[in-house]
Amino acid sequence: MDKERKLIIAGNWKMNKTVAEALSLVQGVKRELANLKEVDVVVCPPFTALSEVSKAVLDSNIRLGAQNMSEHNFGAYTGEICAGMLKEFSVRYVILGHSERRQYQKETDALINKKALAAHAASLKPILCVGETLVERESGQMESVLSTQIRGGLAGFSKQQMEETIVAYEPVWAIGTGKTATAQ
Repeated sequence: MDKERKLIIAGNWKMNKTVAEALSLVQGVKRELANLKEVDVVVCPPFTALSEVSKAVLDSNIRLGAQNMSEHNFGAYTGEICAGMLKEFSVRYVILGHSERRQYQKETDALINKKALAAHAASLKPILCVGETLVERESGQMESVLSTQIRGGLAGFSKQQMEETIVAYEPVWAIGTGKTATAQ
């Protein structure tokens, strides 16, 4: 990469916050981080709050992200949301491959790759989540699992797409357990 990328802090609100609660939270984040320029801040509220949060961050240093998107641009995919719909709310980033979606929705690396390619086609920046479980880590499979997820998620990417993708390491074993990953 020719230029150094700014650090990014992204907050995934998951299935929390009503629209009113989301607005209250983002207003507080705006106040607290109004002068922050060293890092890019991305908030990822639930889909139901995207419209209002989008308006709230419009003239701020906070960027809007979505928690997921379909690999399809339109069609009979009940409950899905496409890139074009996200862009209507000035969404710039989209979380893909989150461990919860891998676990509960059985999302595969191949599906996540299709979603990431669709995100790039729509000029959205994918945040590709990768991470291993405690069992995988303790059995010495960490590197293999991460390599498989990264290679599968980035398959067929151009150099430019690689440079415009954020890979977020989120060890599954550290989520909600009180255990933290070290820099090593």
